[in-house]
Amino acid sequence: MERISAGPHYTAYKIGDLTVTSLRDGYVDMPVRRLRQPGDKPFGDDLPPQVPLFDGALRLSVNAFAIDDGEDITLIDTGSSNAWHPTMGFLPQALSEAKIAVDRIRTVAFTHTHLDHIQGIILPDGGDGFPQLSRLLVPRAELDMFRSVARLSRFHDRAQPLDPGQHLNANIEAIAASGHEIGHTCFRVTSGGETLLVWGDLVHAPSLQFDRPEVAWEFDADQEQARTTRLQILALATDNGWCVAGAHLDSPGVGRISRTETGYRFEPL
Repeated sequence: MERISAGPHYTAYKIGDLTVTSLRDGYVDMPVRRLRQPGDKPFGDDLPPQVPLFDGALRLSVNAFAIDDGEDITLIDTGSSNAWHPTMGFLPQALSEAKIAVDRIRTVAFTHTHLDHIQGIILPDGGDGFPQLSRLLVPRAELDMFRSVARLSRFHDRAQPLDPGQHLNANIEAIAASGHEIGHTCFRVTSGGETLLVWGDLVHAPSLQFDRPEVAWEFDADQEQARTTRLQILALATDNGWCVAGAHLDSPGVGRISRTETGYRFEPL
């Protein structure tokens, strides 16, 4: 897997016969207390020094990923549009910079249904983000959650259930990764003997959670399950030599994982 082009809001990679583009929707600053040690204990003065802070807050990149097989493009997650912080909602700009025509995006698949992953199917002006959308895939366990979002009402009936093991096409397979949310899903992308694992919110603070994967996130629906899943997925990617791509890894959020004496290390590609 190699990088082939980049701009302020995108980075494109070649993997086999596919082009995978990391699209930067923006960033969000979050309180340090969102990080939780075992026992649901927040960090205070004991926050490790390697964790960078911006005005005392954690800065999380927000990334989506487009997978182009030469015919159609599958988009994994869509950012937040104008539904949350003004530092987000740059997905349309990222697509334009990457020269990705929105009409070629026929499939959108969500890792889970938190607002910074789903709201980008609607533009700030209320228009459809992807006019030629033919498949909208939502983890089955979160369909009701998706259909409770009033702003996305015109998409409620168009949402189709996504199950672990389901193949979106010949190159993309859904993998269960529950914990952060009940239906949280990863996507295994394969081509030409190479594999990229695209995940959503498996890791929020890469400067800490790779080295200490037991650290959870306040908004994990099930913190203990999130810890278990993180350990399983990190081991799976490491043992198989897969590249990984994360929604909240520092943009562009693509790299490899290796083991250390205490945990793991993320190495940007």
